[in-house]
Amino acid sequence: MKVILIYSFLLLFAISVQAQQTVGLFNNTPAAFDGYTLFTPIRSDTTYLIDNCGEKVHQWSSNYKPGLSVYLMDDGSILRSGRSGNTGSSFGIVELIDWNNNVIWSYSAQTTHGRQHHDIEPLPNGNILLIVRDERSQAEVVQAGSLTSNASINSEQILEIQPDYVNGGGTVVWEWKAWDHLIQDADSGKDNYGNVSQHPEHIDINYLSHTGTDWLHFNGVAYNATLDQIVISVRAFNELWIVDHSTTTLEAASSSGGNSGKGGDLLYRWGNPASYQQGTAGDQTLFFQHHAQWIADTLHEAGKIIVFNNDAGTAVGQSYSEINTINLPVDSVGNYTYLGGAYGPTTYDWTYQAPNPADFYSNIISGVQRLPNGNTLICEGVGGRFFEVDTLGVMVWEYVNPVNNTGLIHQNTIATSNNVFRCARYPINHPAFVGKSLTPQGYIEPGSTFSCNLYNSTATIEESQMENALYLYPNPVADQFTLELQNVNEEVSVLDIVNINGQVVLQKIVPPQTQKCAVSVAFLQNGMYFVRVSGQNKIWTKKIIVQQ
Repeated sequence: MKVILIYSFLLLFAISVQAQQTVGLFNNTPAAFDGYTLFTPIRSDTTYLIDNCGEKVHQWSSNYKPGLSVYLMDDGSILRSGRSGNTGSSFGIVELIDWNNNVIWSYSAQTTHGRQHHDIEPLPNGNILLIVRDERSQAEVVQAGSLTSNASINSEQILEIQPDYVNGGGTVVWEWKAWDHLIQDADSGKDNYGNVSQHPEHIDINYLSHTGTDWLHFNGVAYNATLDQIVISVRAFNELWIVDHSTTTLEAASSSGGNSGKGGDLLYRWGNPASYQQGTAGDQTLFFQHHAQWIADTLHEAGKIIVFNNDAGTAVGQSYSEINTINLPVDSVGNYTYLGGAYGPTTYDWTYQAPNPADFYSNIISGVQRLPNGNTLICEGVGGRFFEVDTLGVMVWEYVNPVNNTGLIHQNTIATSNNVFRCARYPINHPAFVGKSLTPQGYIEPGSTFSCNLYNSTATIEESQMENALYLYPNPVADQFTLELQNVNEEVSVLDIVNINGQVVLQKIVPPQTQKCAVSVAFLQNGMYFVRVSGQNKIWTKKIIVQQ
């Protein structure tokens, strides 16, 4: 079922914020998932770990700016890709930095196999997947049946490397190349000739005009250990692709072998059926997307793909982003169902969209993470904004990266050049934190003086669970309603009324031990609002209709 959450609202008074705040923490509520957020500003060589109040608890330094992803490992080290400059040719460094900021391993993917870029993925066996450019000469491009006049093309490949922690570097133990799975219908005298529309498992080399050398532009790779499959975000094609990882390298270059029996051919693709001649622009569902990944088995919507859909508004001629989940069509034995035409499903299973869509937009980079409490953490990469929404689309946490190319951004200074590729939240009981000091060290940005409370609980009480706890009457209301609390076993401190555009239109401080209070709404226009009551560890939310 398609569910569109557009009634997301901001609780901007969960912390005491000074006027004209520009960076750092904007919002923290008890409904936010309790943990630590890891991020690396794109223009910085430092990786930060912050608590839910936005205070730094740890940091790692590198000789390189990110290139672009970073992961926290179980031993407290970070696995980080790096670059020596700001151009594509400067990417290709992968390093492991321990908790004490020692580089304990590094690898250069810059020459022999091509240049690593964008994303890496640590595997359960200790190996690492890399996205690596696969440069092809003009002669190869012509022989492949391409219509481009470019001298060369940067194709893409996925490499799996086995790190050598004793001597440094690593060994490539598996590889998959897009170039091994091409098709074209332009020249029967060249390689890969065939009917594109009948072979969605292959990649049409002539789908794009190749005005530049960056033909595919992979920007994300993720692994599913249960399926032994890889999902790749292919920005230029506006698609996600799934390939079999159970193959040998020889099988990955063919159309047979592996658990699927299909070798390295595409097992599934979604987002733009025009790329395999089974649709038009009107059928496109992904637009320059990033960070496609499976939702883990233990999380809400397990088994679906979640993705940051950067230019989702393109379909309606607007500029805004969305978060989407896709329910993959899988048969009883785990194969992807394909009956011809475009791969299903026809649309998303769940969507987060901002109440005012244009308020949430990043045309490049960006990421998303489904959290253990069912919430979703979003990195709006352009502008370095991180925010968390619950299953109803309610914003429960918000933070803006205070670091750019010149250093720390002072509070109340307009933030510029503070982009972040992705961020990730790690639970407080993560193995990386065992035996580590996580004492808050203050805000990263200079000049912040606001106060904030850390919450030990992540409980949110939904309306269906509140029948014997919170009462609003009359509802609908004309000028005043009564709030009555029953069976609430904690102090309630704040009552917010929020409109459907996410604006707090009334905030009322609730005195201690209050059981009943009157709230005037005579100044409000007719319509639906949300009454949100915040306690020490829980939040209650209920709808109310103003009808004067």
